[in-house]
Amino acid sequence: MAAHLTNGRVNLNILREAARKELREFLDKCAGTKAIVWDEYLTGPFGLIAQYSLLKEHEVEKMFTLKGGRLPPADVKNIIFFVRPRLELMDIIAENVFSDKTNSRDFHILFVPRRSMLCEQRLKEQGVQGSFTNIDEYILDLIPYDGDLLSMESESAFRECYLENDQTSLYHTAKGLMTLQALYGTIPQIYGKGECARHVANMMLRMKREFAGSQNQILPVFDTLLLLDRNVDLLTPLATQLTYEGLIDEIYGITNGYVKLPPEKFAQKKQGEGSKDLPTEPKKLQLNSAEELYAEIRDKNFNAVGAALSKKAKIISAAFEERHNAKTVGEIKQFVSQLPHMQAARSSLANHTSIAELIKDITTSEAFFDNLTVEQEFMTGVDTDKVNTYIEDCIAQKAPLIKILRLVCMQSVCSNGLKQKVLDFYKREILQTYGYEHMLTLNNLEKTGLLKPQTSSRNNYPTIRKTLKLWMEDANEQTPNDISYVYSGYAPLSIRLTQVLARPGWRSIEEVLKMLPGPHFEERQQLPAGLHKKRQQGENRTTLVFFLGGVTYAEIAALRFLSQMEDSGMEYIIATTKLINGSSWVKSLMDHPETQCP
Repeated sequence: MAAHLTNGRVNLNILREAARKELREFLDKCAGTKAIVWDEYLTGPFGLIAQYSLLKEHEVEKMFTLKGGRLPPADVKNIIFFVRPRLELMDIIAENVFSDKTNSRDFHILFVPRRSMLCEQRLKEQGVQGSFTNIDEYILDLIPYDGDLLSMESESAFRECYLENDQTSLYHTAKGLMTLQALYGTIPQIYGKGECARHVANMMLRMKREFAGSQNQILPVFDTLLLLDRNVDLLTPLATQLTYEGLIDEIYGITNGYVKLPPEKFAQKKQGEGSKDLPTEPKKLQLNSAEELYAEIRDKNFNAVGAALSKKAKIISAAFEERHNAKTVGEIKQFVSQLPHMQAARSSLANHTSIAELIKDITTSEAFFDNLTVEQEFMTGVDTDKVNTYIEDCIAQKAPLIKILRLVCMQSVCSNGLKQKVLDFYKREILQTYGYEHMLTLNNLEKTGLLKPQTSSRNNYPTIRKTLKLWMEDANEQTPNDISYVYSGYAPLSIRLTQVLARPGWRSIEEVLKMLPGPHFEERQQLPAGLHKKRQQGENRTTLVFFLGGVTYAEIAALRFLSQMEDSGMEYIIATTKLINGSSWVKSLMDHPETQCP
């Protein structure tokens, strides 16, 4: 069922199984029939750990979404609330408990990922704390999304760290890394860049000292841990991703490994039926490497996807034609045994052809091209010191605010801040066009360094771009030879830093590292005697790259590209606090984004 988690260099299913075991143990603590009341945000992440069948095996009979008022009727012995430690959720739980007139039921709370004294205090103030038989925590830190990808899905980690100066998510990260090391062995080498990276490393090393002597004696699976602050590279998430998976996320949004797509492209043509019975519900598809075709095309530049789909169509067509050559009983039997796989491949091809057509309608539009042109001008340092006429026109046409903010922030990041009069112009135009309530959002963007006034005439970005080769003319999109293919010319700074660390090492770019925010550091963790890895000749090293504050699918594609390079000698596993794109990232810094994004 989770075979795609076992296919990589590191078996991430071990982590998933450990999480499932803890969940089973908690459910068994609550003897008898159960109903789970879900904090809606948690249903997606939990779906990656355990299907309903597992819950059913442990007497879960009903599931509800947490909302105010009375609980829906359920003839069960236990009501279990699965919630994040949020004060506003405690008020809803109190309402639910008060409105329940059945005295024969037991109530339980499972906080994910940690218990909270403040939340328990709120329950006490509401007069319901004594109603709970169990108040516990379920430590769901790192969730396996794919064979090389882990995410904490902490939706506000960047905001907490860089805007609110709240280190809770950093503590959870350090705990998550401890869990990982308990299962996969101590990681001997740690590198990091950024203030948050330094905090996480310090917390993790302190926890390691506290648990000294009680650790499992496991041969290390990872050779190196690289901790990277998102604010070391603010540019990359703002740029439009140009890989297949990246564009699906940019246009439709991928949530917990699923995407919802417009239904009309996926209508099944059936004989004898008119075309009026088109589906009205969005088409929901799961996206991971368990699907062979998706694994093949997800990391390609979108311009290379058409040819890949066409090639696949020919292979599938040829496979179906083989039925005419099957003459003997043995040959027919063999063909029939392959049929389910072939039909699944044909269905997969149809889905991805439809998705590619949907994306192509957008990427071939004038609006998309104009937007991309401006992004690439900013990345290459063209006209970053004045008001951009394209941005001005977009504001005049009341284009979505999120699009405007991404472009203005990108201009600011590429020029080490905007000249005061340029910044004032943009702010004035945005507030007059979209409303003065956005003053808070603009302030938030300033506090995090995404949008700021120029405080010195020195702009380090051109030096960084040149030294790290962040812009590659004529990037090869069809058969790439460099990570810059993921943005059709721009090599993500975060991934270039990762690449240089592997070879020739960060000492070769010491001056550039000083230009980027936060300290860079190296730590070593002592391994117990006998646990030093004896490397076979030609065996690749394994690095865990942890992005604090989010990572994009294009960056993930670039790391996978580096893993596949024959001479890299390195394989990468990716971990992050959140999977992001430019829009979701900027939205996380807005106050009440749902009402603020026309």
